[in-house]
Amino acid sequence: MFKTSTKVFEDRREIFLKKLNGRAAIIPSSNLVKHHADCEYPFRQDSNFWYLTGFDEPDSIALFLSNKPKGERYILFVAPKDIISEVWHGFRWGIEGAEREFKADKAHSINDFKHLLPAYIGDSEEIVYSIGKNSKIEKIVLDIFSRQLEARSRVGIGANSIKSPEIYLNEMRLIKSDFEINRMREATKISAEAHELVRKSISSKHNERQIQGLIEGFFLEKGARGPAYNSIVASGDNACILHYTSNNSDLTDGDLLLVDAGCSLIDYYNGDITRTIPIGGKFSREQKLIYEIVLEAQKTAIKKSVKGSTSTNVHNAALRILVEGLREIGLLRGDTNQIIEQGLYKHLYMHRTGHWLGLDVHDVGAYRMGEYDIPLQNGMILTVEPGIYISDRIPVPEGQPSIDQKWKGIGIRIEDDILVNETEPEILSIGAKKEISDLEF
Repeated sequence: MFKTSTKVFEDRREIFLKKLNGRAAIIPSSNLVKHHADCEYPFRQDSNFWYLTGFDEPDSIALFLSNKPKGERYILFVAPKDIISEVWHGFRWGIEGAEREFKADKAHSINDFKHLLPAYIGDSEEIVYSIGKNSKIEKIVLDIFSRQLEARSRVGIGANSIKSPEIYLNEMRLIKSDFEINRMREATKISAEAHELVRKSISSKHNERQIQGLIEGFFLEKGARGPAYNSIVASGDNACILHYTSNNSDLTDGDLLLVDAGCSLIDYYNGDITRTIPIGGKFSREQKLIYEIVLEAQKTAIKKSVKGSTSTNVHNAALRILVEGLREIGLLRGDTNQIIEQGLYKHLYMHRTGHWLGLDVHDVGAYRMGEYDIPLQNGMILTVEPGIYISDRIPVPEGQPSIDQKWKGIGIRIEDDILVNETEPEILSIGAKKEISDLEF
């Protein structure tokens, strides 16, 4: 099984501590969540906590003290060793393991967090903590902050404000290191291979659920943690539902199958790929026309995914091709600029063309700073995923042509994962074929 070097996390912590510049940061782990009776959902670690610690247990807290000397800056609070609990729920690293294996300067039982925190953060000018994510820990942090704020007027030290850690971590996570890029290559490679398996197996499958099982089983066989998100396996008109996850309709020759699925690696790096293929092996005339428009829009947008461009440029490039194509086949009417400015296309294309990708499928990082777009930089990874969805779900805007029945039920999206480079984007998911000549049989 893949195991990340502790140095990866040590380097990240060093950068984070420098950014804190005297502040104290409190980063809790995720907790287990029940979905019925006494059964929990599979555990998924908080991305920021994982990014800094590599510690994959619930009920844990990382404390970063940037005003302390080296050897006293990184504190972990973890669940202590407990033989009976481990018999029921599995292995724990415990306090000694947190120090030995995960390089904490000091580790404590999570049960001591409330009592030890005041002394640890007592001389920090500012607390870094994300409000609104963990009510139990938040109450402790706010109670201690309130007491220290009250005492500050008497003793002259203590935190006087709380700031979000995302200010620092979002910026760090947006630009991927060489290590992260290689992990993303692995996640997208496995994801692309799963889509290829669907393409080659489609003629033997009869229900969306079989396709889902094929994909997600492949992820597990390849050593991934599982799907990065709820797989979308949408045939026919179901493809016009953007987040369709019922995945239990029969497949019908003549319909299209839209599959939006990607794996999550053991260290949480994700793939996110969408392909749309003809179930019976041939596109109809109408399906082919729509597919060609979406494919051209995607290829044009990918070319814009270079250093110095912006995510808005990527979106606008795809949008213009989509609108012009839909005008040519009579599904939109009027001047292209006017259609775009007035949003008269949104009954056929209602989402943005992409998002950041990394430890989270919709990864952290700003797209804009006020009125200004964030320039793309080397090491950013984003999806490019234009689509067209033709149904009666959204009313046709006034002045736009009514939709002939022959178009209805066509839902097409093509999505790839793109690494921004200086002059030519790297299509990480290139292993999943998308040309019409490859999809038809």
